[in-house]
Amino acid sequence: GCHYVLYFSLLHKKGENHPSPNFKQYVRTQGAVTDQLSRRQVRVYQLYSRTSGKHVQIHGKRVSATAEDGNVYARLFVETDTFGSRVRIQGAESGRYLCMNRRGKLVGKPNGRSRDCIFTEIVLENNYTAFQNAKYEGWYVAFTRKGRPIKASRTRENQREVHFIKRLHTGPPPFPNTDQSQHFECLVVIKRKKKIKCLIYA
Repeated sequence: GCHYVLYFSLLHKKGENHPSPNFKQYVRTQGAVTDQLSRRQVRVYQLYSRTSGKHVQIHGKRVSATAEDGNVYARLFVETDTFGSRVRIQGAESGRYLCMNRRGKLVGKPNGRSRDCIFTEIVLENNYTAFQNAKYEGWYVAFTRKGRPIKASRTRENQREVHFIKRLHTGPPPFPNTDQSQHFECLVVIKRKKKIKCLIYA
């Protein structure tokens, strides 16, 4: 945002026509800094595991990829943490956050503020999404075919076990007592007789 504008302004004042070689490093650094000023964006979806064919669920301390489509424990609140692609993932039903301990085990914690509960979303060339832990670089969220968590130290980005698809939740609205327009974006809009109707939210 403003950081990038200021950076480019300084470059132009120096009479440079191109960003310096350190610009990529600058963007990478800013993308890793927690955003304390902006309003956090919260998305609601399910994470479909490529290997188990089921969805990630946070059930108390236990984390697995065995939930059926629409299961209340499969609904996740995904909150942005930085200017980049780092997020916190919370189970809507359990209230627990997806975290990774120092042994590489996935666990559900009541507080998601520590760096072991922050993940970087990586969109892969095959259009799947991988989640790398912010504290333990190179360690990914991964599950077996039976939906059991895989020790993160054994994971790699190109493994099927770390690949996920984001899916809309088919259950009841997650915010029954609030204005959903504060939490959802309209994905499909139909115009009929000058009236706009939103069909799908995400």
